[in-house]
Amino acid sequence: MSKAVFVFPGQGSQHVGMGAHLASRSEKAAELFRRADEILGLPLSRMCFEGPEEELRQTDVTQPALFVTSAAALEVLREAGLEPAAVAGHSLGEYSALYAAGSFDFETGLKLVATRGVAFADAGRSRPGAMAAIVGLAYDKVQELCDKVAAETGGTLVPANQNEPMQTVISGDPDSVELACGRFRDAGAKRALQLPVSGAFHSPLVAAAAEKMLEALNEAEIAKPAVPFVNNVDARVLHDPEAIKGSLVRQVTGSVRWTDSVQLLLREGHDTFVEAGSGKALSGLVRRINREAVCHTMESEATLEKTLQALAGK
Repeated sequence: MSKAVFVFPGQGSQHVGMGAHLASRSEKAAELFRRADEILGLPLSRMCFEGPEEELRQTDVTQPALFVTSAAALEVLREAGLEPAAVAGHSLGEYSALYAAGSFDFETGLKLVATRGVAFADAGRSRPGAMAAIVGLAYDKVQELCDKVAAETGGTLVPANQNEPMQTVISGDPDSVELACGRFRDAGAKRALQLPVSGAFHSPLVAAAAEKMLEALNEAEIAKPAVPFVNNVDARVLHDPEAIKGSLVRQVTGSVRWTDSVQLLLREGHDTFVEAGSGKALSGLVRRINREAVCHTMESEATLEKTLQALAGK
């Protein structure tokens, strides 16, 4: 039975019904949803399993909901005898990755993520912002155009997520993002679409959220990961707990270097990835970064069964 890299999704991967098949398959997974309801004082499991979508997509609900779903996916994998060879997470998914690596327990991770969700929501309300996905242009060109538009408007505009070589998400004030979308289309982008988000995440506009996370992380106990953990803002393997805390704070306003993170894992000899949680977005990104990478998902009972069978047979 081979090991694979476990990768954990971030905001945008949520959908009504997520995690229900995990809870029905595993009593340990179901118990995590029950514990989350008690710890947060919210009907989080109902929101995940039944919606409504309007509640689930609220940032302060979405973030803990995705963390719990990923934790439940981890339980199912462990019950099948599977442990990660390394871990990485996209934005919010870094907390799920660290939980999987044993850096903190479930309650600690859930409370950190709940704090992060509230901090992001508050920052979005106090400093309105926007984000847009740019498809079909290389990262260097996106960075160049962001710098030009920001200089022209006097506003904030930065690359927020380097998702794959020809897809970058930008983040900034609404006027700058709107103007930039037109400029990107003129420059040959296949798509330049604004995203339905409540703030300019991974940009200086959410600095207030970084301050709140600094306080929360300083109070949390974080242990050295038991397996290699690749972080977002540096695309490096981090071992030291204090370095990890600092990385999680910098990640709030910094860019998610997903392309570089996956390429690092590939260079280290990892060729198999399991997307442990809701959706299959990360698997698609990994395949576009390297077509030879083998990716497995857990977003449905059918794909989960295929994943378990494939990993057991290697």
